[in-house]
Amino acid sequence: MAWALKLPLADEVIESGLVQDFDASLSGIGQELGAGAYSMSDVLALPIFKQEESSLPPDNENKILPFQYVLCAATSPAVKLHDETLTYLNQGQSYEIRMLDNRKLGELPEINGKLVKSIFRVVFHDRRLQYTEHQQLEGWRWNRPGDRILDIDIPMSVGIIDPRANPTQLNTVEFLWDPAKRTSVFIQVHCISTEFTMRKHGGEKGVPFRVQIDTFKENENGEYTEHLHSASCQIKVFKPKGADRKQKTDREKMEKRTPHEKEKYQPSYETTILTECSPWPEITYVNNSPSPGFNSSHSSFSLGEGNGSPNHQPEPPPPVTDVSLKLNNLLPTTTPQEAQQWLHRNRFSTFTRLFTNFSGADLLKLTRDDVIQICGPADGIRLFNALKGRMVRPRLTIYVCQESLQLREQQQQQQQQKREDGDSNGTFFVYHAIYLEELTAVELTEKIAQLFSISPRQISQIYKQGPTGIHVLISDEMIQNFQEEACFILDTMKETNDSYHIILK
Repeated sequence: MAWALKLPLADEVIESGLVQDFDASLSGIGQELGAGAYSMSDVLALPIFKQEESSLPPDNENKILPFQYVLCAATSPAVKLHDETLTYLNQGQSYEIRMLDNRKLGELPEINGKLVKSIFRVVFHDRRLQYTEHQQLEGWRWNRPGDRILDIDIPMSVGIIDPRANPTQLNTVEFLWDPAKRTSVFIQVHCISTEFTMRKHGGEKGVPFRVQIDTFKENENGEYTEHLHSASCQIKVFKPKGADRKQKTDREKMEKRTPHEKEKYQPSYETTILTECSPWPEITYVNNSPSPGFNSSHSSFSLGEGNGSPNHQPEPPPPVTDVSLKLNNLLPTTTPQEAQQWLHRNRFSTFTRLFTNFSGADLLKLTRDDVIQICGPADGIRLFNALKGRMVRPRLTIYVCQESLQLREQQQQQQQQKREDGDSNGTFFVYHAIYLEELTAVELTEKIAQLFSISPRQISQIYKQGPTGIHVLISDEMIQNFQEEACFILDTMKETNDSYHIILK
């Protein structure tokens, strides 16, 4: 017997609606899993198959990039799947970056047989530090005078042409290269990540940096301003051998994790592939104007002057208004503006930005070690001597008194008075100091001529009175044997042709 359950009309309507909803939910399953729904490139584009997650728009996901840059340094194994790769570098060590031409046949034919320019930068990864990058770099320049953040190891690099580094941009280098030829550039990063941490009590984590490469081609005017490609990667820089220890520590930590936990992390790759990114925001200043090179044939910029742009010309020194500055003296009452004038006048223009807010008192309080640390050994010693007003001590100092008929009469009267009265008080005579550096007869002649306000040509000979009143001709060797601060009386003998003989007594 067949039993049939008759439902009320309302129940039939509900049951019919549920069946339709269930059929609709199943109708798309076959289409979603169909052969044409996914391509292999879509699967490979998933974050699990990539070294880092791309930040580019969806339209560029399948775009084949014209160039590829590979940093020959292993990535950290302690990076989660969906995070960007992190590479550890040693301070000052040379690392190779391979510049690869990734163009398809017929792509970008305008650069065939031509050079392109690539600009390398080491910049901050944290956005907080990006906003204060100028202040951070100025602070680093203060603590490390004369050093650069980024350099190119020229002898080890291959295929680079006309490498240049601007002294006003410590974190930037640039060069030309031919995409059709093998090109490898070796870079050195001289700053470490912990130099930019907020608190420095030891054990703090260093801030990450980014190595960014921007490549340009020539425009119609021969300037490298047309952007082709940009890529970057995340790095941390440690003291020498510190990167190796950190890599080893990360590897040991991963080995202790369970297989399930390891699935959440990326493997360590032997090389780091720089991923495409937006051009550097300040890219508009790039031009083909002369910039300092690694060889002496290029002009150079002054350290610390300008606004970080090669097109910026340093301002001329302001006019000197203070009397003490005109006399080349720096006083404790000197204002910061007057101190800037003093620095310009004494050839310390390269350090005017470092001492922008320094008054005369602030500069005079600096110790020798402080100045050397700020300005480097050579300029530091020179600035310290200038601050202290130290003059170069002459090699020889002698004192001379011009003898005249009146002087002789005074001496004779003095001697006669001594014999009569036994008075020891002598006549007051004025001597002049003569400072000698070269210790030659020619130099002595010039100094005595200045004393008499005559031309050196008017002095025929200079003699020194010797034993028994003989006259000995002055020579270079005799002057070199003069005693320090020796006193002489100058006796002049005028000749008929308006010339003189000088006798040192």
